[in-house]
Amino acid sequence: FFKILLHSMSDADYQRRWQPGVETDARDGGAPSDTTEEQIATEEACQRCIDEICDPELRREAASLLTREHRTYCASGLWRLSAGYASLDASRPWLCYWIVHSLSILGTRIDAAAADAVINFIGRCRDPDCGGFCGGPYPGQMAHLAPTYAAVNTLVTIGTPAAFELIKGAKLGSFLRAMRREDGAFTMHHDGEVDVRGAYCAIAVATLSGEVEATGPWEDTANWILGCQTYEGGVGATPGEEAHGGYTFCGLAALSLLGAAHRLRLPPLVRWLVGRQMAHAGGFQGRTNKLVDSCYSFWQGGAFPLVQSLLQSRGELAPGGAIYNAPALLDYLIVCAQVAQGGLRDKPGKGRDYYHTCYALSGLAVAASASELPGVPEGWVNGVRLINPIFNVVNDKVEAALEHFRAAE
Repeated sequence: FFKILLHSMSDADYQRRWQPGVETDARDGGAPSDTTEEQIATEEACQRCIDEICDPELRREAASLLTREHRTYCASGLWRLSAGYASLDASRPWLCYWIVHSLSILGTRIDAAAADAVINFIGRCRDPDCGGFCGGPYPGQMAHLAPTYAAVNTLVTIGTPAAFELIKGAKLGSFLRAMRREDGAFTMHHDGEVDVRGAYCAIAVATLSGEVEATGPWEDTANWILGCQTYEGGVGATPGEEAHGGYTFCGLAALSLLGAAHRLRLPPLVRWLVGRQMAHAGGFQGRTNKLVDSCYSFWQGGAFPLVQSLLQSRGELAPGGAIYNAPALLDYLIVCAQVAQGGLRDKPGKGRDYYHTCYALSGLAVAASASELPGVPEGWVNGVRLINPIFNVVNDKVEAALEHFRAAE
């Protein structure tokens, strides 16, 4: 079975990806629709990127990772954002995380003044009564698992004593227990929605902050997440919903932290994941019959190291083996997703933003860690730091946080 999956995106398929419309027409029998027209337009936009940067033969050495430009773009966002970001007023710890994490992947440590400013701002987002962190300064917003995850990841990335002290003082254990339901699922906030994101954010935060034992037991949570795996093989937001890349990553990463990922139905999960890599561009789509999007370079791409580890532990994949095409993903990110002035975008024709910059670079970091990258220039991957895909934080920052909070127990 897995030998078949390893050939799901063969070299021949990949070399044919720059023939716009071929794959779509074959799949839909030539019958036009809004979906196929958008697909063809996206393929043609990717083709133009190839023609402009690398010529139709895809000469990879003609392209480069724009490290300096990305650093400049990200660093500027720490102090000032454009008016378009006003819609993210309830996601301000996320903006901190996207920017700080992007810089960390690129090997840039923010200076002491910027670190202190970020820590002080996140401290203003802490709910002193319920615990956890809000999407913006408190009072005014309520504690929420998603910005709590973003805040903790940001503080772990900064990694100073002041950052760790803020995590320690955030009453995370009591907040996580309050969000937990009897069936093991987690609400995102008081009287809020329930989905796999909540379980993942809770488990990741509890692990990084040393609150796992205080927040458990976790058996019901693992069972609830397992119930979210769909007939397709991926994971939906809740039991019975469509499989989605973000929820699949959250479910898989959460179960990995709980030591229960082996309980997933692995063959359909692998089949669904490998099917999301687009043959025409090398990037990933988030759901079946959707367009390529650079953020899924991590939400889908970040799942592969976890799945590959499971397969290797079962003797079904050789050490160093891979079940997706990492060079193809790097092609999409370097050639099609980068913006010349810095930052990365969803796809050609879209604008840059900090969300896509963060998750595109995160996917690039995952792909860069592949054991074999035939034909990929060293400059595409040498400047990128290793991340821990379960938390999506640079690996040595995760190790430092885990060690700090173990010592504090």
